Amino acid sequence: MGASTSTEQKVSIEQREAEALAASTGALSMLQKSFSSLADPDSNAIPLNSLQQCFSLTYKNPVCEALTVPDSFPMLLDHLGSSILDLIFISEKGGVSWVEFVRGYNKCCARMSASMSLNILLRVFAVTLQKAGSPSNLEFESDDVECKITGSLKPVDVLMLLWMCWAISWNSRTSKISKEKTDLPLPDINQIVLSAIVSCADVGSGLNVWDCQLSGLEVELPVGKFLSWVVRTVPCLSDCFSQFVYAILKNCVSHKDGLECSTSSVVENSSTMAYSSHLLSSGMAWAISLTLRGTISEEISKVCFPCETDGIDKNLLYRSSLHGRGLNRFWSNIEGYQGPLLMLFSATSGDASDSRANERKWTVGALTNQGFENKDIFYGSSGNLYAISPVFHVYPPTGKEKNFVYSHLHPTGRAYEPKPKPAGIGFGGSMGNERIFIDEDFSKVTIRHHAADKTYQPGSLFPDQGFLPVEALISEVEVWGLGGRSAKDVQDSYKKREQLFTDQRRKVDLKTFANWEDSPEKMMMDMVSDPNAVRREDR
Repeated sequence: MGASTSTEQKVSIEQREAEALAASTGALSMLQKSFSSLADPDSNAIPLNSLQQCFSLTYKNPVCEALTVPDSFPMLLDHLGSSILDLIFISEKGGVSWVEFVRGYNKCCARMSASMSLNILLRVFAVTLQKAGSPSNLEFESDDVECKITGSLKPVDVLMLLWMCWAISWNSRTSKISKEKTDLPLPDINQIVLSAIVSCADVGSGLNVWDCQLSGLEVELPVGKFLSWVVRTVPCLSDCFSQFVYAILKNCVSHKDGLECSTSSVVENSSTMAYSSHLLSSGMAWAISLTLRGTISEEISKVCFPCETDGIDKNLLYRSSLHGRGLNRFWSNIEGYQGPLLMLFSATSGDASDSRANERKWTVGALTNQGFENKDIFYGSSGNLYAISPVFHVYPPTGKEKNFVYSHLHPTGRAYEPKPKPAGIGFGGSMGNERIFIDEDFSKVTIRHHAADKTYQPGSLFPDQGFLPVEALISEVEVWGLGGRSAKDVQDSYKKREQLFTDQRRKVDLKTFANWEDSPEKMMMDMVSDPNAVRREDR
């Protein structure tokens, strides 16, 4: 009995700790099924080639129409699986045991600080880049996940790191539909890379962000500043790797159980996903999703990965070029939607009348955690402002004020107001001094300096904004619903109810009216036609 207890303690010292940590994430049962499907029954361990094949990313043709794909990027994806095995899963006697399998999962997917998860992501990227024949300038002081990282990144390194995170996210989503490798559409993320360059590199005034070619840009981004930029701008970037590891291991169980679907939806959507005519392109939707967590992030990810849905246009509630300009048209499409909304608008500032060379086209966005309301005061509980193009930035709430949204539409049939409140849509600032204000015709937008706003974090909404208010001509407005199917169903019910009331008010029941010959309306019509006619006066 004593020997049995000793043997049990010897086996469970490491195993129990690893299993308890995995159980805290709710993945222990999935890991047990995944291990049983991958392990060799004779050795009770997972062969290295089987595990490496699970994590391999061999796509036929990684392509991006907007940016040049580096020659080393396909090789980077080819070596990702072997790099994960070298860093995450430690093998014993040619295979990965159950304890090391669970430990490897915990390294990626257990609860940890943002710095630790970013450290793991950069380690995987650096090792993979070295195996692809393009050594990086990153140096790690030790094998500890909390060690100090030194060195720098080049713009092309940032581009490939972001695209690697995109590729593993794309794989995580599409693996639910098919295990076959299809073409890999890469989004245009020029705005995100420029954000890292402007925030981290010492470029001064020599960088023209309005017309910048990343391929010929030779600057160094210190890794310390880059990590700070990630935490501040795209804090969920490292989650892409943990979600990828989880999805791969879970997919092993699904394939064993025969839960495979048709590949048609992936193939059909992959060609059209990355290049959209909407303001919310797949790259910008992905960038915004990296600033959020929870259901809102999942909803906006459907724009990045539409193969999961019936179509991205179901999330598009309003588009000025499609539904018409103006606050009335806008209101008829978004009224009744009680869920998070993302509003984007593109505008042109500068001296557009004299020369097109002085035109500056930019895009700004605002995220609200609730639907728009017709009020003559500010309202809202939370939200973000976004500089979308040409440089991506996010400005979350400061917590000092709550002037998140102002949306006022003048009601019809109202009495004269000596001092009417302005009609339009605003974000941040104060009444008459909003940080963003769109007029009721959706023709002009006014952008003010962040000093006038204590609701959102400070920062420029477009390059070279300056201190003075800027009036720009609006070219397009879009509103995307991020409340899921339930919010859309509630809005559809609201619209049907309003339409029913409208139809009822339009119906006229002739039985409720008296004879026309005896009606006051008939008498008034007769008087207008012949006012001098003699009429009998009833006494």
